[in-house]
Amino acid sequence: MSVRPWPRSLTTRLALLFALLTALLLVVAVLVQGHAVEGHLRELDDQELTGKVTLIKNLLHRAELSETLSRRLDDAFIGHDMLGVVLRNAAGRVIYAFRPDHFGELQLADDAAPDVTTIWEKGGKQYIGLQTSVEALDFWSRPTRLRALVGLDISHQVRFLEEVRKRLWIDIFLAAIVAALFAVFAAHSGLAPLRRMTATARGLSAERLGERLAERDAPTEVRDLVIAFNGMLGRLESSFRRLSDFSADLAHELRTPVSNLMTQTEVALSHTRSPDEYREVLASNLEEYERIARMVSDMLFLAQAENAYLPRLAEAVDLADEARALTDFYEALAEEKGVQIVVAGEATVTVDRLMMRRALSNLLSNGLRHSFSGSMVEIFISRQASLATLAVRNHGDTIPADQLSQIFERFHRASPERHRHGEGAGLGLAITRSIVEMHGGGIDVTSDAGVTTFTLHLPLASAAPPANA
Repeated sequence: MSVRPWPRSLTTRLALLFALLTALLLVVAVLVQGHAVEGHLRELDDQELTGKVTLIKNLLHRAELSETLSRRLDDAFIGHDMLGVVLRNAAGRVIYAFRPDHFGELQLADDAAPDVTTIWEKGGKQYIGLQTSVEALDFWSRPTRLRALVGLDISHQVRFLEEVRKRLWIDIFLAAIVAALFAVFAAHSGLAPLRRMTATARGLSAERLGERLAERDAPTEVRDLVIAFNGMLGRLESSFRRLSDFSADLAHELRTPVSNLMTQTEVALSHTRSPDEYREVLASNLEEYERIARMVSDMLFLAQAENAYLPRLAEAVDLADEARALTDFYEALAEEKGVQIVVAGEATVTVDRLMMRRALSNLLSNGLRHSFSGSMVEIFISRQASLATLAVRNHGDTIPADQLSQIFERFHRASPERHRHGEGAGLGLAITRSIVEMHGGGIDVTSDAGVTTFTLHLPLASAAPPANA
């Protein structure tokens, strides 16, 4: 047997829930009130029966059992169309009857329970009655006991209650419909921000990522969603802008070596040359190919690093030892530039040794390229709480303040002057930042009065996060 799925529409769900809840509350209220009204009517009936019994007792107490008693009782019950009375003596003989058709055989039976209110039905009508014992005077003025059976026709009350219940059920049905319509209206109005989000999402494209949802008009329940959606749009816009800039920079960077290759090849093919000249052209082309290969390799590394695709081996690395090893490697370049490299301090971190060596190499080579002749490149290593700090300081041109926030972007160079000094494609610092962030650290840069300092912050070996295998 297949089960019908619950409606997926929030509006439909809210409408059904509102209708069911309203109907349930009204049903409970109707049952409680109906029970209270029915109880009140029964209480009034009991009072009416008790009053008639008291009236009968008073009349019997004042007169003897004679023909005048019947007339007095008839006079007393004139106008009481819903009342029925039967008086019987101890032998069970009826000595007085007023509308005896109100009673059935069960009520007139000798074994009927005394002083108990009963309800019965006869001829399509409902009655409520009470049988009790009353005291009277016989013809010789002697006290005697009589059984009085008093009954009331309550058919009008039953019809009234049925009509009220029927009307209330109709009202409950109408109220449920009204509640459902109100829920549809409320849900339609309340979900308007979601519809606007849907419309905005449908219209999104690379050219329209600047659109945002109005947070001020959003209900409290969806405001966090609107804020998150706007944040997502902001991140997408930033990513698309960076991707567009990256594509333009990549095309620009590749255009130069490709143009050089094409120009040199065209010149070489313009006329016949000697083998030495061809070898010279091929050697020049090889340099351009190597430059393109390095650029492609660096871009692949960045893509894998940013998407956590690079496996890394975690091991304890002494930053001072790595810095001294790189100092030995760049010693020839430093002597050629007339720059001295100084290493001070020590700290141990848990990192991938090859990746961290590449990051430090990028910073050291960057410092050597942009240092003034006769200056120093200083590497300071220290510990601060649970972090190890490595700072690479060089003395050269000051990086403009507006360029510092962009210096770690791909293909970014702080100034044309620094561009002319270097041969790289502007990916070294971006790679360094990716490596540091992969290991749970951070990097920052300051440049003032010709002193530029790149500072790495890495967790110490005891506080380093677990490495990904």
